[in-house]
Amino acid sequence: MDKVIICGLGAVGLTYANKLKNVCDLKILVDDVRFERFQKNPPILNGEKIDLDYILPSDSGKADLIIVATKASGLDSAISNIKNFVGENTIIISLLNGISSEEKIASVYGNDKVIPAYFIGHSAVRDGNSVTQDGVGKIVFGANGRLEKFFKENNIDYEIPEDIIYSLWLKFTMNIFSNQTSAVLNLTFGEMKRSEKFKSFAKKLISEVRQIGEASGVKGLDNLEKDALLALSLMVDDGKTSMLQDILAGRKTEVDIFAGEIIERGKKLGIATPYNQTLYDLINILEEKQ
Repeated sequence: MDKVIICGLGAVGLTYANKLKNVCDLKILVDDVRFERFQKNPPILNGEKIDLDYILPSDSGKADLIIVATKASGLDSAISNIKNFVGENTIIISLLNGISSEEKIASVYGNDKVIPAYFIGHSAVRDGNSVTQDGVGKIVFGANGRLEKFFKENNIDYEIPEDIIYSLWLKFTMNIFSNQTSAVLNLTFGEMKRSEKFKSFAKKLISEVRQIGEASGVKGLDNLEKDALLALSLMVDDGKTSMLQDILAGRKTEVDIFAGEIIERGKKLGIATPYNQTLYDLINILEEKQ
């Protein structure tokens, strides 16, 4: 595995672009507008300009690995843009938040191409084309020998859980109760950890996720509440969730793939989701103010 394409240069995409640019044949897939922008103003990571090789969707050449790291709003474009680079042996991993990006990619390119995956680590701070991230983080993915060998040989931190689907839903649950609530209440991770009232509210959100997950056929959710609150306890106290950063910066949030996803699944399954509905409405009000 040598030819790697990253689609999306947000905080996570840029972090891994910097890790991989000297260990493989790395290309960054962008549209015409971003091509011009990055040529004139290269992205900055931790205060340093990062020089990368950019390609356009109209270019060609099959990739061994494609990493999709766009925002949720860019997923449809990414799925279309990678078309010329997906070959018989290409592996695709999505580092998007939420639980539906793999399904959408697989619906176009096949389940055999897509390895369930996500990024977990200390939150990054993004300001325009500049990202600050302390390097703490890993990619969690479903068992795949080629991908594991590539990450191990290139010192990319990774984890292969016993049950990747449960792990995906655990990360999704973290986003549901920490990202969304922090965006409304302007809370750091430390403030969330120290507030018993916050934890009580979080448990109500987690319960909704568990009900939806179990009705969707996800196994092993008995420990979801305990595992989710444990994950919160490991976060850096002064860190801010990506959704809170979006609100503070006047950017559109990913509420549609968090509360929005739970609400839509709840409607289809006949499960009430009042706490996610409340957060969905409040975040939309905050976005309207921007």
